[in-house]
Amino acid sequence: MNASLDRCFSFINSQTANKADSPNHVLRRAVTISRQAGCGAVHVAEKLTVLLEADAPRQNSAWTVFDRELMDRVLADHNLPLYLAKFLPEDRVSEIEDTLADIFGVHPPTRTIVQQTAETLLKLAELGGVILIGRGGNIVTAKLPHVLHVRLVAPLDDRIERICRDDHKTPAEARKFCLEEEAARARFLKTYFNADINDPAQYHLVINTSRVGYDATARLIADAVMRLP
Repeated sequence: MNASLDRCFSFINSQTANKADSPNHVLRRAVTISRQAGCGAVHVAEKLTVLLEADAPRQNSAWTVFDRELMDRVLADHNLPLYLAKFLPEDRVSEIEDTLADIFGVHPPTRTIVQQTAETLLKLAELGGVILIGRGGNIVTAKLPHVLHVRLVAPLDDRIERICRDDHKTPAEARKFCLEEEAARARFLKTYFNADINDPAQYHLVINTSRVGYDATARLIADAVMRLP
């Protein structure tokens, strides 16, 4: 288990224990981040955890980011084999592949895994103190008043440049990655939640990270979180 995933599991265990042991447990806020590929969501989330923890120094204020680690959490929650990680939401498994796999028992149908992922997202959001990146978190937790929903965007050229710099891709590779990821994420939300990922009405904030920058974006989100009911 890598250090990041270990930290996520430790967070879940400690928060569950605190909630169970204290009848006066205070409901903690949470954040969902929907993002265009290459707009720096993980960087923003990391900066956001620092700000949120500093804003509430007297409370049990540790915040945890769930991105790729969420896949492993879903597998653990539902006793699924690790190889299924590649079939989790926002992947590009075709409907034909999914149907054949369901028939021959290679893996659970994608709709089942989406449901299980949604259950995990909801559990984490109810615990609070989490930043959930992607996988329809804003739709799954839409009825929870203590969760702030954010959409991060940026011009395609800027996102391509960032991916080239951060992931050492060529411009052509970065452009292909951006376009394919955007299509996959939009298709995922439309297919399983009948939602438009680009609908601004789904979010409290829509922020252009190229214009605002990572630091200011994190501060805007932190300020909005502290103003939630």
